[in-house]
Amino acid sequence: MPPRPWSPESWRDLPARQQPVYPDPHALGRDLEKVRSYPPIVAPGETEGLKRRLAEAARGRAFVLQGGNCAERFLDCNAGSIANQLKILLQMSVILTYGARRPVIRVGRIAGQYAKPRSEDSEVVDGITLPTYRGDAVNAIDSELRGRTPDPSRLLSCYFHSVATLNHVRALIESGFADLRRPYNWNLQSIQRGRNWDEYRTVVDRILDAIHFMESFGGVRPEALGKADFYTSHEGLLLGYEEALTRHDPVSGRWYNTGTHMPWIGVRTRQLDGAHVEYFRGIANPIGIKIDAKSTPGELLGLLEVLNPADEEGKITFITRMGAHRVEEALAPLVRAVVESGRPVGWSCDPMHGNSVTLANGRKTRDFSVILDELTRTFRIHREQRSRLCGVHFELTPDDVTECVGGSTVVTNEDLERRYETYCDPRLNDSQSLEMAFLIARLMQGEADA
Repeated sequence: MPPRPWSPESWRDLPARQQPVYPDPHALGRDLEKVRSYPPIVAPGETEGLKRRLAEAARGRAFVLQGGNCAERFLDCNAGSIANQLKILLQMSVILTYGARRPVIRVGRIAGQYAKPRSEDSEVVDGITLPTYRGDAVNAIDSELRGRTPDPSRLLSCYFHSVATLNHVRALIESGFADLRRPYNWNLQSIQRGRNWDEYRTVVDRILDAIHFMESFGGVRPEALGKADFYTSHEGLLLGYEEALTRHDPVSGRWYNTGTHMPWIGVRTRQLDGAHVEYFRGIANPIGIKIDAKSTPGELLGLLEVLNPADEEGKITFITRMGAHRVEEALAPLVRAVVESGRPVGWSCDPMHGNSVTLANGRKTRDFSVILDELTRTFRIHREQRSRLCGVHFELTPDDVTECVGGSTVVTNEDLERRYETYCDPRLNDSQSLEMAFLIARLMQGEADA
């Protein structure tokens, strides 16, 4: 049976989960029409460039570093915060590239990650039942009903904050901010006080020495060192907003989500007969799909058939988030089924989401050692199944927050109240992120030696 006709709005005929209930549907339609009239945020050519690079990663010729805030906040759309987000990803990518001798593809959870799925529709705040905070694109973190009521005008703010963020990232990169000959410009002051600083400085000095050596022989083009590719990603959750930014490319004849380079489908919305999968099957962007321990081989193969029937390389990345205690039993059958199918897939590991714990005081946290444990097991399982892990996906921040426990800085449960700033899920801080990059590089070196 041929697939049903697709259009950017065909998802509306199917059940759509995790969509806010707006009190004024007319206002929602009016604001979405405004978004529809605005210019694209990213271009199809950039998106196709990322897809080609993801295909290289799936073949083991590159590695994907995807990271950023759990949920972006409008208040973080400022020059300093954006530059620091870029700095931490650049620092981590330098460590990974040097340690694993492999190009790193940088994909930020940035310039659009303003909405979050939630387990419950409401929550109790100060004794009052309120709609759950679903991200700045939907409502406010306020403890009052007015702020928590979904407001469609926030979708306009989401668009403009995304544009401003990406414009500043592009301006920084074009102006030489990412120049590999000046990596100390990326330093975060808090990292210089951390235990990883000496090791990072040694790596950087060795890179600089190698660059100067090659430059003395005329073997390095300056423009190759002065620029860095950078791509954006966010969960394609709010389908009305994603539809409004879906545009037809007259050159290729394909439809693209022009709000981001790489949207992903979350665990809560990946139903084969659901609205999100219906929307995603018609766009040409590379797609991430979050996979948890409840996933089955049949489900993954079904998603591949629907979302990538032509077996286009670089199109699909499965992002596994099992939890360290379940990854052994859950991951191997999934990888084995995909390998045996022969279908092209990239595999990434999100070791954050399956390892959240809630303490007695209600604080949610994650343990650095448990995060690393899932990552280590995932590398090994892929090797055993004749597959490869070609990327990682982290919730992280360049700030010196205390949200995840552990790491060389030894953040404890008692430290959490000191700088717990996230509106949603706990993030690795600057020092923990840098330390994780060194550990991943060693895991990758072990893969190369195996």
